[in-house]
Amino acid sequence: MLTDEYVKRVYAQVEKRDGDQPEFLQAVQEVFESLQPVVEKHPEYEKAGVLERLVEPERVIKFRVAWTDDEGKVQVNRGYRIQFNSAIGPYKGGLRFHPTVTESVIKFLGFEQILKNSLTTLPMGGAKGGSDFNPKGKSDAEVMRFCQAFMTELSRHIGQFTDVPAGDINVGGREIGYLFGQYKRIRDEYSGVLTGKGLEFGGSLARTEATGYGLCYYTAEALRVLRNDSFEGKTVIISGSGNVATYAAQKAEQLGAKVVTVSDSNGYIYDPNGINVDVVKQIKEVERGRIKEYAERVPGSEYHEGSKGVWSVKGDIALPCATQNEIDGESAQQLVDNGVTVVCEGANMPSTPEAIAVYQKNGVLYGPAKAANAGGVAVSGLEMSQNSYRLSWTFEETDAKLKSIMETIVANSLAAAKEYGHEGDLMLGANAAGFVKVANAMVAQGVL
Repeated sequence: MLTDEYVKRVYAQVEKRDGDQPEFLQAVQEVFESLQPVVEKHPEYEKAGVLERLVEPERVIKFRVAWTDDEGKVQVNRGYRIQFNSAIGPYKGGLRFHPTVTESVIKFLGFEQILKNSLTTLPMGGAKGGSDFNPKGKSDAEVMRFCQAFMTELSRHIGQFTDVPAGDINVGGREIGYLFGQYKRIRDEYSGVLTGKGLEFGGSLARTEATGYGLCYYTAEALRVLRNDSFEGKTVIISGSGNVATYAAQKAEQLGAKVVTVSDSNGYIYDPNGINVDVVKQIKEVERGRIKEYAERVPGSEYHEGSKGVWSVKGDIALPCATQNEIDGESAQQLVDNGVTVVCEGANMPSTPEAIAVYQKNGVLYGPAKAANAGGVAVSGLEMSQNSYRLSWTFEETDAKLKSIMETIVANSLAAAKEYGHEGDLMLGANAAGFVKVANAMVAQGVL
């Protein structure tokens, strides 16, 4: 509920301008609700028009991507790059290739990225990009031609000191390699312009694992501080089967939990003996197959059609790692009824406002995406540092830095929540802590 007059006025302006962008409006409203006690305490933000500037991207780039398929037919997709805020560093945020990509989706992701990047304590601004292109079912040659066409346009707008994209849904090592190669060819320079690169050409150890591992480090620290508890002996429900889900499952098991589910857009696997991460990686990373194949290979496991059914499984901790708005109010109530007391988000905005209300009403320990899944961009920032130094750190060094960053995010979120009168509220604390740093930088730099 928006009650502060300044916040209400700015949100009404966003609604008027961007009323056709539901995902973006949802993200702005959720953040604005948390920021009300902050702007009440800092009237200088209203005078400087911080909120008005925060919700308006510095630059929206939309372009045509024409490429040729294996049959020689020309295909046309839409490309986007939204450079949202550069107050604390060069634009930083992933590229998503998925049929659901729209300007609204990219704007919500870019807006969230501003605060997420701020929370990492690293000097990175917020951005996001992508295309409605779907790599699934395409040959390597088709993916390469699309990536080259996409980068031909994108290369005009990015650079290691300007905007450093990374991967996101359907943009993994293969896609980043093709994108980097085309940038290098066009610009005739070898720079850290993309993160998530292969280890052979400037990538960082632990980057592949970073979002999933970071999610578990965040969850473990929140459990320790707020519940005097841990992953040990817990049953964990995970959605998704991409990088985030796979490595969250791996780390949760290393921390003493049993992960019993993974899913994809068609359905989910329930394995009462604990998910075999090696089988998931073989199916999804190597064979690029469907998760139902897991049940054909692992005795005792079950495949169920319908991805939302994963939230009907009994457990202690839920880690949604698939996509936005995958948990609605009804699914959240199912989780609570089945014993879940902790929900930390590996995907971006996977819980609807109705779901979050259920968590809060039932005392669920809730870790919002912009904090809980910040591990990926944190290690992307560390990759940028390694590229600038022209060196590489060991897996153990990078992983230790990641763990420290995630624990710091928990500490800073809880400190901000306490400062603004909502002790223990990780969502309000994350929004407040991320926002204040950006807002102060915006005020200091003048009207831009």
